[in-house]
Amino acid sequence: MFRRVRRSLRDASQVDKRLVRRSAELPETTVDRALKSLTRSANKGVLWFTVASVLALRKGRTRRAALRGVVAIGFASASANLVGKQLFPRRRPAAELLPTYRRLTKRPTSSSFPSGHSASAVAFTTALAMESPALGLVIAPVAAAVAYSRVHTGVHWPTDVAAGAAIGVAAGLVTRRWWPTGADVPASAHPHSSLPAIEEGEGLLVMANPGSGADGVDPTEEIAKYWPKATVLHPEDDLIEQLHKAIDDAVPRPAALGVAGGDGTVAAVAAVAAERHLPLVLVPAGTLNHFARDVGVDGIESVSAALKAGDGARVDLSHVDIDGGASRWFVNTASLGGYPDMVRLREKLTKRWGKWPAGAMALVRVLSKSMPLQMVINNESHLVWMLFVGNGTYQPKGFAPTARPELDSGLMDVRYIRADVRFSRLRFVLGAIMGALHRSRTYQHLEVRALDVTIQGRPIRIATDGEVGPLGNRFRFRATPAALGVYR
Repeated sequence: MFRRVRRSLRDASQVDKRLVRRSAELPETTVDRALKSLTRSANKGVLWFTVASVLALRKGRTRRAALRGVVAIGFASASANLVGKQLFPRRRPAAELLPTYRRLTKRPTSSSFPSGHSASAVAFTTALAMESPALGLVIAPVAAAVAYSRVHTGVHWPTDVAAGAAIGVAAGLVTRRWWPTGADVPASAHPHSSLPAIEEGEGLLVMANPGSGADGVDPTEEIAKYWPKATVLHPEDDLIEQLHKAIDDAVPRPAALGVAGGDGTVAAVAAVAAERHLPLVLVPAGTLNHFARDVGVDGIESVSAALKAGDGARVDLSHVDIDGGASRWFVNTASLGGYPDMVRLREKLTKRWGKWPAGAMALVRVLSKSMPLQMVINNESHLVWMLFVGNGTYQPKGFAPTARPELDSGLMDVRYIRADVRFSRLRFVLGAIMGALHRSRTYQHLEVRALDVTIQGRPIRIATDGEVGPLGNRFRFRATPAALGVYR
């Protein structure tokens, strides 16, 4: 067996040398300088990070493709450079095998096997193709050129490139373990009997939240362009009370409510729409637009067409009663535990650091200092780090749900992390890293129509759709099927 392995390695080495010699025999052209520039641009993934930054400017599938590509590069780079090169030391091709004009001024000194450049290039392309085959086809020739440039400039053997490419494909595909590919298919919903068809926004009352998106763009002008006859409001201190008053004062009564803002604003307007039995017009204007994305609204142009035709559906909503008081509706998620603390800290840090860096810093701080909560969940006592409740059922079943295929199940998605298991934090971290949290004893998942949670001890705050709510000890969650009509 060992003889066969050694023979195979010798044969591969001979093939490598023959291919390098054939590459060296190619005549000198301007392509040589281009490939040298291209291979240098891909050092440390700079080329791919630049491409990802450009792609991320466009929302939706293109931005998801860019983010998945960056994640895939991280896996590929770690596998090739931190693992592969350490386990399989190999000399790089001798510089004398290639003419001088081909050689890089600064040759790498690490192990030749596998090619990290090829791993990152193929990982990025594979990840892009998973979200958008068209983007994958556009980037694939560039990735192939980067991979070949490593042989052309004499810093890698062809088998190094082949191994790096295999690592790249695997790195791209493995991202699905933590992050399912976006299908861009709206969640299933209840069919509607009829929604009023509205021309030019007549009878439409819209709540527009200026600066709710990542770019701080006020959506008011765009709303006026598509619906010149609509009444546009901007949120005041008590948004819900403001909306109720506007509905009561309107003559005639509004035919529909509209909202342009983040998920917190959407949840507040959706609650009023459900209570007043008015259909909802969604204009994606927040940073993430989770609810609009799941409903199937990708921009004001498509929702304007649905509004004219009276097309739409009915979706489920969920609400939580806090200490027997008024209901707090949510369209995406509610949570108890460290998350509300993280939201408050993130808001404090955002002005200085920006939303995403502030969110990461807040998460690290809260997780390092969080204390478990003693709570009774549907009459069963548990010690819990965090509890999440989703409106509808989410996928995947691990700790970070990213897709919601159903908004008509009449169920809530409940997930919590137990703290009464030995080494629970360590198990949680390892399970999350390995993408196997759904098999861990620390992780619990339920799909229920109702959930009663009682906190034993001092009151805590609840967060709904990213907004921090009031303090309480008893939280009663309920799903409400077909509670809201939405144009789509």
